[in-house]
Amino acid sequence: MTNPCTNFQKLQDIIAALRSPDGCPWDRKQTAQSFKSYLIEEAHELIEAIDADDPQLIKEELGDMFFQITFLGRLYEEKGLFTIADALGTISEKMIHRHPHVFTEQEVESEEDQRRLWNELKANEKEQKKDATELISNVPKSLPALRRAQRVSERAAHNGFEWKNIDSVFVKLSEEIAEFREAVESKDEQAIEEELGDLLFVLVNLGRLTNTNSEDALLAATEKFIGRFNAVEKKLIKEGRKIRETEPDELVRLWQKTKNQLT
Repeated sequence: MTNPCTNFQKLQDIIAALRSPDGCPWDRKQTAQSFKSYLIEEAHELIEAIDADDPQLIKEELGDMFFQITFLGRLYEEKGLFTIADALGTISEKMIHRHPHVFTEQEVESEEDQRRLWNELKANEKEQKKDATELISNVPKSLPALRRAQRVSERAAHNGFEWKNIDSVFVKLSEEIAEFREAVESKDEQAIEEELGDLLFVLVNLGRLTNTNSEDALLAATEKFIGRFNAVEKKLIKEGRKIRETEPDELVRLWQKTKNQLT
């Protein structure tokens, strides 16, 4: 088996050559800001490969991610700010510090105790930083909205700001649905947007409390809808019809029939 250090050094050498005066014009003009969109795109491609459970594709997309991260490291190294080795050293020290039950004699009784310990250590680290004045505001804004809402909710809960029980969330959900309906009836666009946001945030909390990832749940629901919609469309096309020319009641009947067939 090839030594991973050898391949990693080879990748660093390739990137150095690409960034050299005689290297690739496109690579030479890249900045950390211009590279952000590529990093996000590659992360999503890796997620899709994982969802497809395709080892060969996962290997390829992991390689692409390594390139993105190593390239970014090179950009900061060129400025004399830090090296990729510094970044690797930082994460190694952080993981050792946050896992005392693995790297020291400290013991944990359960996974829940381990998560509590992790969050306590993480909170202590942030308190030691000069700019760490708030507990939840540093969840990245670039995250997809549902995923960010769930991370904010998780952090708030880990710091004691938690629902009494799941029934209280259902009560809140009923309140938010009523408020959303009122906003819709008022035709106040700003109120509608605000109340819809509140409603979604409560649903995210229900996902968290049932150990369900809201982002993944919505992605799955969207894919399910696409599959059913395509099935209805194909059936109508075979009959020489189009969806937009079909009566709503007929569409509901076809949808329910398709749903039962695909379940």
